[in-house]
Amino acid sequence: MPITQTHELHKRRFGRNLGVALSLVGFAAIVFGLTVAKIRQGSLMEGFDHQPRVSVTPPVERDQ
Repeated sequence: MPITQTHELHKRRFGRNLGVALSLVGFAAIVFGLTVAKIRQGSLMEGFDHQPRVSVTPPVERDQ
């Protein structure tokens, strides 16, 4: 025979679980949004490939 009545403790636990779940979903949405915003600025990103980058190295003046 199944239990038909839920205890007050179960209702409080469900409320806490719902709060934690919404917090996790909100955090995931923030991380996803920041990732999308960073990818949209892809022309400004350069990967680290152990090579000197021209955009970072200072210009060298040659004496003649």
